Amino acid sequence: MVSNKRAYEHERENTRPRPRPKVAQERVEQREPAANVINRGSIDYTMCFVTVVLVLIGIVMIFSASYHQAAMRGFGTFHFVRQQAIFASAGFLVMYIMANINYRLLVKTGWLLYFISSVMLVYVALFGVVVGGARRWIELPIIGRFQPSEVMKVAVIFVIAFLVFRDRRTLDTWKGFFYASGIVGFAVSLVLLGRSLSVSLIITIIGMGMIFAASPHIWRFVVMGGAAAGGLVMYLTVLSEDFRGERVNAWLDPFAFPLGVGYQTIQSLYAIASGGLFGLGIGESRQKSFIPEPQHDMIFAIIAEELGFAGSAMILALFGLLIWRGIMAAIHAADMFGAMVATGIVLMIASQTIINVAVVTNTIPNTGMPMPFISYGGTSLLVSMFLVGVLLNISRYHKDTGGA
Repeated sequence: MVSNKRAYEHERENTRPRPRPKVAQERVEQREPAANVINRGSIDYTMCFVTVVLVLIGIVMIFSASYHQAAMRGFGTFHFVRQQAIFASAGFLVMYIMANINYRLLVKTGWLLYFISSVMLVYVALFGVVVGGARRWIELPIIGRFQPSEVMKVAVIFVIAFLVFRDRRTLDTWKGFFYASGIVGFAVSLVLLGRSLSVSLIITIIGMGMIFAASPHIWRFVVMGGAAAGGLVMYLTVLSEDFRGERVNAWLDPFAFPLGVGYQTIQSLYAIASGGLFGLGIGESRQKSFIPEPQHDMIFAIIAEELGFAGSAMILALFGLLIWRGIMAAIHAADMFGAMVATGIVLMIASQTIINVAVVTNTIPNTGMPMPFISYGGTSLLVSMFLVGVLLNISRYHKDTGGA
């Protein structure tokens, strides 16, 4: 009995699973990815398709909105659409490249972009080209007019994402919160040097929105939001005779300023009203002869006139689909950097779209805000397509949480 018992214990000891050596185990852990992260191996094709469709719609509508005024001003019928098509072609190339470059390589590029765009914004404030009362552009060879504030949007997204990725507890303390807020505030201050209130508003929404998404302390934003709203009301009240104060008065009653600051809003409302349910047809807009620079910020009014409520709703639905896919990419991102970058990109696209439509419909005071992918503007289009390329790459790597 004793010998049988010893033989049994000896056999059991030899068959017991032995732990892996520590070095070998570490090598396996380094080689094998985490179990809850999947490499999809392909981009989000819905997001890609919607972006392509929006850009192509933009090219068609820019031609429809601009050909009359371009010909009248001696530029040639295809001037604006040709320029936009060139930038769109470059944008598709940039989007393809960024969709195939691992977004993790961008982790440390934010500070470099922040420094470069800061220098360019100071240059713009001193020597930039003034258009419509705002100093936003610099003239570059070959490229032409370039808007550095668009680069600052990208820089703020990458810098805030890097801060949260480096230490998720950064925003737990007041010191970290004010540090991150100061980065956003400094960028906004540089943009305001060129009197570009609309771009500074977008950068504020992007930066503070990302901080809000990563911060566990919601009440801080309630207090800061109340203070910011109070300051804005005071600014508009005290400086009611200023240009921006006049815009607020024109927003309240645009027909009181039919030949002044209310003119553009009135013509936009006429265009929307005449569009009806299905519109007048592409190229048949009447108000494009009256709206100043209809291919820019007011292009949605031309869309409403030519495509009607149905066409306008379809385009807004495409934006909604794009934003939803961006949110899904952020939720399922493989790491915090990807999640925060995706959040910033979604905030930029969503806020610009909402503000543009709100201005065109006179829901908020008039401010220069292009519609992403659709309004005329090379810098804005390139930056937007660059960021969508990054978003597509983020969508390749996601956590397995049961579907997207």
